[in-house]
Amino acid sequence: MAKRKIIKIDEEKCTGCGLCIPICPEGALQIIDGKARLISDLFCDGLGACLGPCPVAAITVEEREAEPYDENAHIHSECPGARMVDSRNKVEEEEGGASVKVKSQLRQWPVQLHLINPEAPYYQKADVLLAADCVAYALGNFHNEYLKGKPIAIACPKLDENQEIYLEKIRAWFEDAKINTLTVMIMQVPCCRGLLNLAQTALEKSKRKVPVKYIVVGIGGEIIEEEWL
Repeated sequence: MAKRKIIKIDEEKCTGCGLCIPICPEGALQIIDGKARLISDLFCDGLGACLGPCPVAAITVEEREAEPYDENAHIHSECPGARMVDSRNKVEEEEGGASVKVKSQLRQWPVQLHLINPEAPYYQKADVLLAADCVAYALGNFHNEYLKGKPIAIACPKLDENQEIYLEKIRAWFEDAKINTLTVMIMQVPCCRGLLNLAQTALEKSKRKVPVKYIVVGIGGEIIEEEWL
């Protein structure tokens, strides 16, 4: 094992805000027991993309003995966000070859969180849905069971840039649009927790407290967890 640059997290400083997680392109970080943790030395390239977003400077780069960075490590890991799953046969068997037309429950446009106006009329005093991009593709009954009757915004906590804007828009829902509730739907993959962390941070910064529920969707389309914060 040779020495190389790798990130170090100061657990005493870390607040568990999760802002570092979606910035890491390698998916090397997770929030575990309320703190940001490095999953594996193999995942970390040592470039420090996660340093900037940390509001308390809890992340630094150090030089120490570590396993060599493997750019393909996430492909071979057990992370459900990277593992290839082919469910075509299962879907075909369940459908039985039938074609069913389902009415869209989308009530507004745009839907991407960077593009929406948080004070738009359809958000005012509404029950709002904030969903990770992949949720609607994984969850077969998404429109009728979760989107129906709700205005929505979608975002990807791993790939989207300038997520500090997301914090302000979610906070504006709470304070300015005076929404009734916020439901955050995320996938079971580790990086998706970043969207829930953004909502929690925005709620902490808001002067007005709003009930927030999170729903975790499995990559097979099942609901894994559902709870009010």
